[in-house]
Amino acid sequence: QVQLVESGGGLVQPGGSLRLSCAASGFTFSRYVLSWYRQAPGKERELVALITSGGSTNYGNSVKGRFTISRDNAKNTVYLQMNSLKFEDTAVYYCYSNYRPGYWGQGTQVTVAS
Repeated sequence: QVQLVESGGGLVQPGGSLRLSCAASGFTFSRYVLSWYRQAPGKERELVALITSGGSTNYGNSVKGRFTISRDNAKNTVYLQMNSLKFEDTAVYYCYSNYRPGYWGQGTQVTVAS
């Protein structure tokens, strides 16, 4: 049974930082691409960052230079370090694995407010 469980969301002021975690189970974590997506109210879900099995990364344009994705294969966990947070980063953040047919976590809310 595949599970992806996000944690680390919360309320933060503009300019602040948060670190999200996604703990995975039920598949061979190290072999697959792991991604973070987000969805703000009234908007489509968008890719924030991804990391390949080899550790290569890619970021959405709006978060480049502020967010960092990483993975710990020994812990079956992927992280998203978010720095210099802005109001527009407010969204539900989801973890995704491309282990077929593709699996989503339940999401964690990030709210940037003063």
